[in-house]
Amino acid sequence: MMTDDLFTQTILPTTHDLGGFKVHRTLPSRPRTMVGPFIFFDQMGPAHLEVGTGIDVRPHPHINLATVTYLFAGAIDHRDSIGTFATIEPGAVNLMTAGNGIVHSERSPQSQRDAGPDLSGIQTWLALPERFEEMDPAFEHVAAADLPVVDSGNARARVIMGSLWGASAPTTTYAGTIYADIELAAGASVPIDADADERAIYLAMGQASLDGWELEPQTLYVLRPGITATLRSASGGRVMLCGGEAFTTPRHVWWNFVSSDRDRINQAKEDWKAGLFPKVPGDDKEFIPIPEVPKTVSYP
Repeated sequence: MMTDDLFTQTILPTTHDLGGFKVHRTLPSRPRTMVGPFIFFDQMGPAHLEVGTGIDVRPHPHINLATVTYLFAGAIDHRDSIGTFATIEPGAVNLMTAGNGIVHSERSPQSQRDAGPDLSGIQTWLALPERFEEMDPAFEHVAAADLPVVDSGNARARVIMGSLWGASAPTTTYAGTIYADIELAAGASVPIDADADERAIYLAMGQASLDGWELEPQTLYVLRPGITATLRSASGGRVMLCGGEAFTTPRHVWWNFVSSDRDRINQAKEDWKAGLFPKVPGDDKEFIPIPEVPKTVSYP
């Protein structure tokens, strides 16, 4: 089988060094903005930060999207403008729905700082269908124990969102969505079924191949619609599977704002500059100013 038979696109990462750890971004990109509802795909780390330090993502705004945070190692304290405080740990999921506007911060817990924080995980954004873009903001934490794990002995797949391999996650979805964390021991294999309009796989760490094609790490492989394939690892690896229903209308991205309407994004820019977004209780002394040239944009 040729790679063209398996993949429609191979998206290489843009890597940013944030001082102590790296972030690899594959969506949005020039070749492609979305895979199903996924419009942003970042891998954080893996990294071990110095004792006494941590991550401090100051309060910043979002509109018309949902953020999905999923960790392999470490912990993050989440606070937002609807009054949420939640600590996420490996295997759990934080789903924050921005809707008509939310502000949040992400910081390392003090216990992590005291030990020297580990940081490893995936953060994604989901575009909201137009009927949900201006909904009231919401937050949902689903514990690791509440996410189904499909275990075949030498392969374990945690279903983060949607339904896969006969198991369904309780995590809220606004559009058809699939999302899973697949841990492969040496010699393991799992089937990748044709169960969504658009799908992509991403080798986060270790080694894996799809129908014999070796996957490069930190690269997003968009699967050809309708194909079935087998994911294997000779020496052990960790792969994310994501996707869902294809959106029929385009989405625009500028900084932390996503919308079907460019004018809505321009309004959000002005609102943030004017201080019109709500504050984050317990973390209202700092904020991230709007950039002149953001690192995250859609093309064109």
